[in-house]
Amino acid sequence: MADTSSAVSFFRIIYTCARHAVRPALKTAFWLLRIMLPISLIVTLMQHYGIISWLAQYLHPLFQHIGLPGASAIAFLTAASVTTYAGLAVMLSMTLTMRQATILAVMALICHALPLESAVVKKVGSNPWKMAVIRIVAAFLAALWLNWVLPPMSEAYVAHPVSEAALPLIPLLLQWCEDSVRMSVMICLILLGLMFLQRLMDDYGIMYRLVRPLRPLMRFFGLPDNSAYLWLVGNVLGISYGSAMMLSLEECGQITRQEADEVNYHLIMSHSMLEDTMVFASTGIPALWILSTRLLFALALVWGRKLLRRIVSA
Repeated sequence: MADTSSAVSFFRIIYTCARHAVRPALKTAFWLLRIMLPISLIVTLMQHYGIISWLAQYLHPLFQHIGLPGASAIAFLTAASVTTYAGLAVMLSMTLTMRQATILAVMALICHALPLESAVVKKVGSNPWKMAVIRIVAAFLAALWLNWVLPPMSEAYVAHPVSEAALPLIPLLLQWCEDSVRMSVMICLILLGLMFLQRLMDDYGIMYRLVRPLRPLMRFFGLPDNSAYLWLVGNVLGISYGSAMMLSLEECGQITRQEADEVNYHLIMSHSMLEDTMVFASTGIPALWILSTRLLFALALVWGRKLLRRIVSA
């Protein structure tokens, strides 16, 4: 009898968590898509009409000073304006050494999807312009760092570069619509799962149990003690989903706007570490250099900011 009562209680909690997750998940998904879709369309059109390639020509001299061919500016700008996948597609169409590809990959991972992710972090209390400038500067500093410390890696990045044919405007827009619908459904499902998980963890006290073992790691990173869940979401799923969860937790009063802002300073350097690292590692780029460089710059940014505030307030 007790087992039956426990099972009924468990399924009641599951049902309640699922029911309470639907509305905030759809609300957050609508908020996220309202930002993502217009920016995605604008950048797609900029790519189609060659605006990104036109901008890249002015970066050619700069890229030659950080161990990269001038043409790699196109890959960097593509990643910075769209996504890492778009930047990777351009990288795969180029002739690069493994050393050059490693530098370019880290730059793209630190500074990708700037229009979208800057708009997203603004909603949770971070300054989007400051975040964007920090990421751009950090991308070039990381390139300088890697150009200094990386050993010679003269082997070719890919044996056979892949070229992508440009689509005419109408097929391009149809492709964009198809991709946007697929992305919208995926975002709704992921956010629904995250909201459900968050409420289930709250009901069973898992959030508190999660915070305690990860507290030393959060302190090492210079983050608030209660930011473990946000850190996990941001590192596994990315800054957009991490910011969506921050917004939800802010509304529930579980995290302050200031704490969300502090977490964002870490995540702009080190987010989506699982997926992004696996994607680039699958093309041959050493995962160790990707992970270590992004974590190093995340630590330097957060602790450097704390030190600067102490100096200013002294």
